[in-house]
Amino acid sequence: MGKFELKLPKMGESVAEATLTSWLKDIGDSIDMDEAVVEIATDKVDSEVPSEYKGVLIEKCFKVNEVIKVGETIAIIETDAEIQISNTVIEVDKAVGNEKTDREPVKVEESIPIKETNTSKNDSSENRFYSPLVKNIIKKENISEAELNSIKGTGKKSRITKSDILNYLKSRLQQADPSISDIHIGSEINVDKIENDQIIEMTKMGKIISKHMSDSIKISAHVQSFIEVDVTKVWNWRNRVKDSFQKREGEKLTFTPIFIEAVAINLRSFPMLNISVDGEKIIVKKDINIGMATALSDGNLIVPVIKKADQLNLVGMTKVVNDLSFRARNNNLNPDDVYGGTYTVTNVGVFGSVMGTPIINQPQVGILALGAIRKVPAVIETDQGDFIGIRHKMFISHSYDHRVVNGALGSQFIKGVKDYLESWDVNREI
Repeated sequence: MGKFELKLPKMGESVAEATLTSWLKDIGDSIDMDEAVVEIATDKVDSEVPSEYKGVLIEKCFKVNEVIKVGETIAIIETDAEIQISNTVIEVDKAVGNEKTDREPVKVEESIPIKETNTSKNDSSENRFYSPLVKNIIKKENISEAELNSIKGTGKKSRITKSDILNYLKSRLQQADPSISDIHIGSEINVDKIENDQIIEMTKMGKIISKHMSDSIKISAHVQSFIEVDVTKVWNWRNRVKDSFQKREGEKLTFTPIFIEAVAINLRSFPMLNISVDGEKIIVKKDINIGMATALSDGNLIVPVIKKADQLNLVGMTKVVNDLSFRARNNNLNPDDVYGGTYTVTNVGVFGSVMGTPIINQPQVGILALGAIRKVPAVIETDQGDFIGIRHKMFISHSYDHRVVNGALGSQFIKGVKDYLESWDVNREI
């Protein structure tokens, strides 16, 4: 019998870890090839991890709500199939969560099943595994190695969990001051709770989004530019073609693909907004992949990505936008659907907002907010003079990272989007 290590797959260049949200199988359960074993969550999407082999689940390496790094073993599956490993170097060790061994890699010259090998381990704190969250608490609370060695872990193989470390801190404070009876550790702010207040636990995605947004504010120097756009031509053109388009393509033509086309075309003209920052280096992205912020029914937000958006015609753009929107709202996105974005567009106007100041989606450097389209009186300039008329107008707001994007570039970019929309060809075919 071979043993297959089910590992957390790579889910995008900016994703290093995920949280295990639920086990779909129990020890002893049979698993078919490509059958999901666990559900995971990142700051972008909930997903499932399937098995590559048919077999039986014999070991769980993580508990629900624990953080798993990309490449780490989630579970061990016993299988009759031979696991093909040819001309490669592998570590043959016991897959127990995140534990490491000091053994030399074994070079395998021919196909063999992976065997389980017992290892010895040093229980000192420097050799114990700590999740990123626990490490942050250790650093913040200045917990010494001697203290760590005194904490009994309740996790897999006596691993110290978040609860273990918080309980220890509570005990330490109470020993220092016995009058302390109710301690809140792990939050920056303690909120007074009044009788009959409703307490709502954040969803796993909500917690991750909260951290992602807070981190973005700390990382990027946010600055905004605003511009008003006359979209009367776009409004009238869409009204003229939407019915025939839906009849022909079976798709609704909304304003979203039109606006994303305008953004994609201008990102091609302003490539220094299609970048990311890595320390003191700027990475100019080859592809223009536009994230489309989508609100979910539970109040959370997800950002599916339109890959190579500048290479799509409006028909193709519409179909991709509609497909991603539908699958996002039905919780049916794949991990690849939400990764690789280089710039983001969010439509705050769909909720009636005139404009917004969105937070940059890291590691990008810009995000554009579309305000509501309003029918307003406006001055119309003509060769015969100025007149007052009714126009369809909207505000677009551009948040950008002032570390690498100056005000001139940020403003020129949305001016380019404005010019593209205002010069719309009302006779355009689709």
